[in-house]
Amino acid sequence: MRARTLDRADEVARGDLLEAIVGATRARVDAAQHTLPEAEMRRKAADRRPRCREFSAGLARRDRVNVIAECKRRSPVNGVLRWAYDPAAIAQGYDRAGAAAISVLTEPTFFDGRITHVSEVRAAVSVPVLRKDFIVCEYQLLETRAAGADAVLLIVAALEDGTLRRLVRAAEGLDLAALVEVHDERELECALAAGASIIGVNNRDLRTLEVDVATSTRLIELIPRGITAVAESGLRSMAEVRTLRESGYGAFLIGEALMAAPDPGRALESLLTN
Repeated sequence: MRARTLDRADEVARGDLLEAIVGATRARVDAAQHTLPEAEMRRKAADRRPRCREFSAGLARRDRVNVIAECKRRSPVNGVLRWAYDPAAIAQGYDRAGAAAISVLTEPTFFDGRITHVSEVRAAVSVPVLRKDFIVCEYQLLETRAAGADAVLLIVAALEDGTLRRLVRAAEGLDLAALVEVHDERELECALAAGASIIGVNNRDLRTLEVDVATSTRLIELIPRGITAVAESGLRSMAEVRTLRESGYGAFLIGEALMAAPDPGRALESLLTN
């Protein structure tokens, strides 16, 4: 299993990871809509009450370091991060350690995620929950709310400008906070034009898989005051977090550095107290 994972990662790394994931996502959504039509998913979503304001406010607090701690079983680059994967138990450890929110990766083909993981985490913790996936249509937003998430990730690189604007508005209409992810200056302009109020700067280029924390340092200068900025990927020490916080970041999404530790909750606690 390990060998197959690494072979897939090597193959994707030579091509375009983002294109491969988006293609797989569209096929999966088409199948899901045949299994559970949009009207029925909309009814399921209506039974939930997302806490989007709590998510947004939590990332803007200045009296603590705001970490969105991630539950992720596998990475396309590093393979399986955790063989015995229990997202609810991991999320409880993050909650006890002081996470501002929990990110749950639900993409199945490359990350071994499932939408049911969101429901499991939502039932296990009191802090806000972010669904992290490659969202390409409104059906997935309904799916996100129905699963119990309070926020959703929208990746600018995976969406045309018009689709991004439509999904930002649709998320607002469903009371879901939208963390809009960018990788460079052009994508940042698109996020701002779409009305994003929370912008994540991903230090990992989804096409080359390379990580450069300098991306966060560079783009924060272009993010207007009043926008909550979130630094993502490649953060492994409190020194890096402090530097980025001083530059203007309100929150930090940390995944692999925690998931690779023997106890992710204790790893977060150690990060926050050192």
